[in-house]
Parts: sequence; structure tokens; C-alpha cells
Amino acid sequence: MVDATHISFAADDRSYFSLIKKEIHRLAIEAGMNAGRINELDLIVAEMTSNLYKYSDDGEILMGTFANAGSPYIELISIDNGPGMVNPARMMVDGVSTTNTLGHGLGSMKRLSDTFELYSQPGWGTIVLSRVYSDPEKLKADDDVIIRPIVVSKPGEKTSGDGFVYKKTDKYLKMMLADGLGHGPEANKAINEAAAAFKVFPDYSPTETLRFIHASIKKTRGAVINVVGYHYGEKKWSSAGIGNIAARMFGPVIFKSHMSYNGIVGHNIPNTMNDQQYPADEFNQVMLCSDGIKTRIDLAKYPLMYKYDLSVLAAAIYKDHARKNDDMSVIIAKVK
Repeated sequence: MVDATHISFAADDRSYFSLIKKEIHRLAIEAGMNAGRINELDLIVAEMTSNLYKYSDDGEILMGTFANAGSPYIELISIDNGPGMVNPARMMVDGVSTTNTLGHGLGSMKRLSDTFELYSQPGWGTIVLSRVYSDPEKLKADDDVIIRPIVVSKPGEKTSGDGFVYKKTDKYLKMMLADGLGHGPEANKAINEAAAAFKVFPDYSPTETLRFIHASIKKTRGAVINVVGYHYGEKKWSSAGIGNIAARMFGPVIFKSHMSYNGIVGHNIPNTMNDQQYPADEFNQVMLCSDGIKTRIDLAKYPLMYKYDLSVLAAAIYKDHARKNDDMSVIIAKVK
């Protein structure tokens, strides 16, 4: 089933921290995580919430579970708008603290995590990324294209009206971000039917994929959708979109916003559409956002972000641009 990739936990009240820890523990068990790794996950959550309490008034933790071809992992992302850090690398050294504590928190999280990154700016806040794999020895190697999604349901909804899915063949990768009209179960039904059609359509063309999905979801309330493909041999992105899914192609020196067609997939789409192509040597990354993310995104606000995991960039965009009154999605893919 296609749904939110991450669950948001408000970590701004110390009295809820034990509940957050218990819920993440429960979700990790459901995901099939190794019991020993879950115990380590508990310690990471305890350190994350403790740091948010000490340094921020509006902390948030995003928790995602990923199947990873039968070797599941948990992704935790801590987000705050606190004072930030002048020297993040120094703060990860054991014994360094600004609040007269032992100063072992960040170092402990790093040791317990299989992936750990910290991004911070003075006056902006801090993002901490931790991934814990059920079996670190089965850590899946990255493919030619790295994909990092953050999809979060509208606050108060139990299911997401946004949905992300991708498929790979020996010739190409193709991914889809869909936003069902409205919110809740009916919007989720629309994106799941779109995902089912996406998965069975055998051809590469994003435009023809959209036409096939359109014919397949006419009995739903419909969706706005963008489909992006990357062809390994041609080393090009191809993209086609209908409705207000924002797609941006960017590289080391230039970026370009992809123009979508007007319409609603499942109700009315243009008769004439074409795939737009972007060479990967100029545009090595693509970003897709639903309308739960404000579109005036300035990547220059995040210096040195190219050194970090794509999930950190997705979290930074979510932090600064999430509307919090809609389902929210940021998907970033990068050619290695």
C-alpha cells in the first residue's frame, strides 16, 4: 500500500517523550527490526528528544520504516528551529557540551547509527539524521540513482493523500509522485490505484505512463501527478506532469523548473503532451514536491549541503517550506 513514508512526532513537550519512544519502538517491531537494534533505536530516540528539550522549543522527529528488500531499516530525522551550531563537528566529540552535561549525546547517537549526519546553521536550527538497519551486514549498496523520499500526512489524518512509488528495470528507473484530490482515505485510494497502474505499465515514457494511469483511475476522485524517468544508457531524465506537482531539475551550476500541464489525472488531461528531457551531465538531481510544500525554495540557503545525504536536504526543505495544513511530500533523486 502507498502511504506516508514518515510519521511526524511533535517533540516540544517533555511529558510526551516516553510516548514517542514507545510508539517508535512499536513501529520498529511491526517493521520486523532485530530486537537488539530496536534497543539501540530506543537509546537514539532518548538522546534526540533530550537534545530537542535542551536546545529547542519546537522540535519534531520524523520516523520512517523502509523494507529495503527484506532487510528493513528505520530512519529518524530530528528537526528544530533552535540556535544552531557554529561548529557541528566539534559538538559530536564526547565531552563537549554547552549546557554543563556530560556531552556524550551526539557521539552516542553516531556510534549506535549505521548512517549518521548532522547539519546545522547558527540562527537557523539543526537537522540530525540517523538510520538503523536490522542487519547492518546486509546494508544495500546504492544504485546508479539514489532516491530519498519524505512523505508526511496532513496533521490529524491517519492516511496520506500524497503517495510516492518507483520501479527499476535494467534500462531505466521511473518514479511517480501523486497527490490525490483532497485528503484522507478517498485521496489515498486514488493514489493507490494510480500506483497500481504505474507498476504494471510496461513502457518508459512518462507521458504514456500518465495516459495509462488516467484511464485506470477514472472511478476515483483523481490526482495530480508527475512522472520522472532516468534512462541509464542515454543518461537523461524524462519528465511529464499534470497539475501542481512541482518538479525542479538542478545541477552544480544551473537549475530548471519543469512546466506541468493543466488538468486532473482521472478526469481531464490534455490531448497533446510530450516528455521533456534533461541531460544528466547538466542536471544530476531532481526534486519533486506536492503542494503541501511552498514552492519558493532557494537552495542557496543551505551551504555545503552537497556533502550531505539527500534526506538531510529533503528535511531542510520540509523544515522551511511545509505548510502543515496539507499532505506534504519532498522527493529528491540524484545520479551518482
